[in-house]
Amino acid sequence: MSALHQYRHIFCVGIGGIGLSAIAEILLSRGYRVSGTDMKSSDLTRRLADNGATIYEEHKAENIAGCDLVVYSAAVSPDNPELAAAREAGIPTASRAEVLGWLMSEYQNSIAISGTHGKTTTTSMISLILEEAKLDPTILVGGNLSEINGNVKVGHSPYFVTEACEYMDSFLSLAPRIEIILNIDSDHLDYFKDIDHIVSSFARFAGLVPKDGCVVAYDANPFVNSLLSDLDCRVVTFGFHEHCDYCATDIKFNSLGMPSFDVIHDQQNLCTIQLSVPGEHNIANALAALACCSVLSVPIPQIVHTLERYTGTQRRFDVIGITKNNIKIVDDYAHHPTEIKATLKAAQNVPHHDIWCLFQPHTYTRTLALFDEFAEAFDEADKIIIAEIYAAREKNIYKISSKELVAEIKRTQPGKEVYYIGSFEEMANFILGNAEPDDLVITMGAGDIYKVAELILEKDRLLP
Repeated sequence: MSALHQYRHIFCVGIGGIGLSAIAEILLSRGYRVSGTDMKSSDLTRRLADNGATIYEEHKAENIAGCDLVVYSAAVSPDNPELAAAREAGIPTASRAEVLGWLMSEYQNSIAISGTHGKTTTTSMISLILEEAKLDPTILVGGNLSEINGNVKVGHSPYFVTEACEYMDSFLSLAPRIEIILNIDSDHLDYFKDIDHIVSSFARFAGLVPKDGCVVAYDANPFVNSLLSDLDCRVVTFGFHEHCDYCATDIKFNSLGMPSFDVIHDQQNLCTIQLSVPGEHNIANALAALACCSVLSVPIPQIVHTLERYTGTQRRFDVIGITKNNIKIVDDYAHHPTEIKATLKAAQNVPHHDIWCLFQPHTYTRTLALFDEFAEAFDEADKIIIAEIYAAREKNIYKISSKELVAEIKRTQPGKEVYYIGSFEEMANFILGNAEPDDLVITMGAGDIYKVAELILEKDRLLP
């Protein structure tokens, strides 16, 4: 029995966040009374209200009256008035990750997908495979998945699938029986000291898997590979080298830029897969999903069928529309140099004239810590526009601006067209005035840069 059984009325601080809203929906489905606060009304908060939650739009101490547990998201400040009131009143508090771990402990087949990049896509792939195999999983995904009409689906089986985020070590509160480690890279350096600290956290995360469980890992990543030898549980590897348990070979790209590949397992050709999402990084994600679901004894033909039909989640190479003069507008969540490179490399396989990358850096700490890597990340783009940095949870105590990033790209790549445009309106106008037929325009970043894609298409509709 999990720690949740002792509570009846659960209050969620930051209930509108994509992670905590999913937890709240599961709690509502189990009969808990749920209330919470978020400063902005959204589709997520409206959906929760429709399901019976009480939603407040201003953080006040009196909001927690009558509750017996206060849950908070990682974005919530420690001096939040509701948290402070709970502590003063002796009401127990728990992080979103702790409650997620309590929920996971109730499922026989709990699956956690971790990694610096690719979590949402791989979680979505695994979820849809299990769903189409009629295994009725409970699903928590970090993006909107059209097949489940949102980011959460409450199932009625022993299968539980969730993303496992490393930020603030939150994944150490989880209870996975099967764990996927897609990759390990430098990120969240406002919390982690360095790459060694990150690897150490992933090693502790892998150590949570019980002896009868399994870790599915991309062993070509040296940081991932370094932690596999110390595990007591079964380890299954995937990648692009013949020594992997599941290896992708004979990779080809069709006229739309979508990859096909053979999967080799036990020195036999297991299957051939034609993906409907672009890029070699999605081959790795698909291999991880195949390996995981094979461990769960899902038939290979069922896995292949689902992977071939998978068309992505919102903000993952999401085709938003095409202008009157055939400029394709794509939106992508990439916000780390490795992700930017992977997305732009994938874009090269999509028919195009020039590739425009409209990038919005996400957080001052990430921009500063990975500044040199960002400056080198746009090689595959023909033309680059950089928006101002999206602050998210931070204040600019570092006095850094996107203008410095533009200057560095120009310095290292003198022939490259690079622009700083601070206004989304100006950015949309610039594209409509300068992009040419058959160009590919990608808005990119974890903030609100997607609004530029929408603006371009809105303005284009008004043109004669």
